[in-house]
Amino acid sequence: MSIDHTSPSPVVILGGYGVFGGKLSQALLRDPNFHVLIAGRDTEKAQAFCRQHGGSPVCLDRNARNFATELAKLIPAIIVDAAGPFQDYGAGKYCVAETAIDLKSHYLDLSDDAELTKGIVCLNERAQQAGVVLLSGVSSVPALSSAAVATLKDDFDQIDLIESTILPGNRAPRGLSVIRAILMQAGKRIPITRDGNPDHVIGWSGLRRDAIGGKNPGNLPRRWSSFIGAPDLTLFPKHYGARTVLFRAGLELSILHLGLWLLAWPVRLRMVRSLEPASRLLRTIAGWLEPFGTDRGGMEVRVAGLDKSSRPVSRSWALIAEAGDGPHIPAVAATILCKRLLTQSVQPGARACLGEFSLNEIEDATRHLSVTTDRQEELSPTLFQQALGLDFRALPAAIQSLHTVFDRRTWTGRAKVTRGRSSLSLLLCRTFGFPAESDETPLTVTIERRGNKEIWRRCFGAKAFQSVMSLRDNDGVGHIRERFGFMSFDINLLVDDEGLHFPVSRGTLFGTPLPKWLLPVSEATETSANGIFNFDVKISLPGIGMLVHYQGWLQAARADTDCVQKADLKATTSAR
Repeated sequence: MSIDHTSPSPVVILGGYGVFGGKLSQALLRDPNFHVLIAGRDTEKAQAFCRQHGGSPVCLDRNARNFATELAKLIPAIIVDAAGPFQDYGAGKYCVAETAIDLKSHYLDLSDDAELTKGIVCLNERAQQAGVVLLSGVSSVPALSSAAVATLKDDFDQIDLIESTILPGNRAPRGLSVIRAILMQAGKRIPITRDGNPDHVIGWSGLRRDAIGGKNPGNLPRRWSSFIGAPDLTLFPKHYGARTVLFRAGLELSILHLGLWLLAWPVRLRMVRSLEPASRLLRTIAGWLEPFGTDRGGMEVRVAGLDKSSRPVSRSWALIAEAGDGPHIPAVAATILCKRLLTQSVQPGARACLGEFSLNEIEDATRHLSVTTDRQEELSPTLFQQALGLDFRALPAAIQSLHTVFDRRTWTGRAKVTRGRSSLSLLLCRTFGFPAESDETPLTVTIERRGNKEIWRRCFGAKAFQSVMSLRDNDGVGHIRERFGFMSFDINLLVDDEGLHFPVSRGTLFGTPLPKWLLPVSEATETSANGIFNFDVKISLPGIGMLVHYQGWLQAARADTDCVQKADLKATTSAR
């Protein structure tokens, strides 16, 4: 589309008086190349905004029958949908984008809905024929987060994890659309890709304390975060070849974050269909608490995996907004792209907004704000890499792969299980949850990393038991500790030509050291044959003899593995 630069280009911003749409409107109003039209259903709000900030108020309702006709009268060069909530758009979710094609106008939206953002590609052929640009997700995610990933992923040979976190300040304005979008997801299943396979998390579950900005003096202190949906979850696995993609968000005040976590439980238990009807009430309650907390917020994008030298590396990009400037951040991407559309430097077509601009452009566009950015890189060795040091490289590739866990890995295979014959041996096997005897049983092993710990869940057929592994002490060189409930065992890791051995050196019960005559004898070995991971584990007790002996093989799990789906809540509880 050819744009006349002799006069300001009309930009129609639907929801232009809202929280994020308003910030975009303010940004474009500072540029004389744009004639900003503040559009929405509420004429009074549009007029009030324009009296304070400038621009022209317009009454437009995307659901009205005459929407396309009224929009055409404005002769827009660019149409921006900043209204939302995008999760609620339903069957006509692309009506604004389709109208933009008919009018030969460019279109951007600030969608945070994964399916809407991914699906806009269905209009690609029509957009190319019309010579216009249609970009969805022109906001913090996936526009800013993808720009970070595009830079951070350089020199990675394998991307195991992309994780983004957004933690706004409590004094940031809360638009009703944003609150509705969060409540629509709380307690609901959110599809994700984990370990290369389809999986799910529950909205506003997975409580964790996160800091943004690492150990820098100006970092954002630790706050609660939980899982939430975002376009990144759908788009990044294929686009960047990432094994796992996660997205988290949080509220600064613990009473708000933990309160929402509790409220999500009735939805999880299917006692309540959705929290969305309580949007206005919860917005009012949050408003009462607005004076508390701070006006500091931030986002962080982390990429972890193996670099081209097979080193475990974690890289991150963090943005921290001060002085109440956080709400400006979701509008930064649209500001950059509106300006680039004037110069026709954006490829025509319809697509999700992935890597359309660089981190440098983001940092330039935020220089007038109280915003700091930071990039970090650090070695991120896994538990066994820390414990074994250089010896880890001496292990066969199959063993290294199983013990390279940045988030969660799942392995499936077969095992032969033999139990001891004595009555006491059988009783102890039942007590510890060891699997039943079988010549061949399906086996699933799920390893989940939690900081410097790993939760191992082993499913022998329908029988499952789990343990938590960690470094034995601060240096952890050559030693790990494995905990089964109230019992813990110190294990010496030995590497030789056969593979990796796990002899037990010490044990405790409720923290009390076990005498030698109660200390289990572990004959556990991991080996590799023809590139396949093999294991042989035999556990005995002095004076009693063998308790259990299981041996078999494992390979990376396929998408039909169901043990992963059951592990999340139990592993979370065990890790604590």
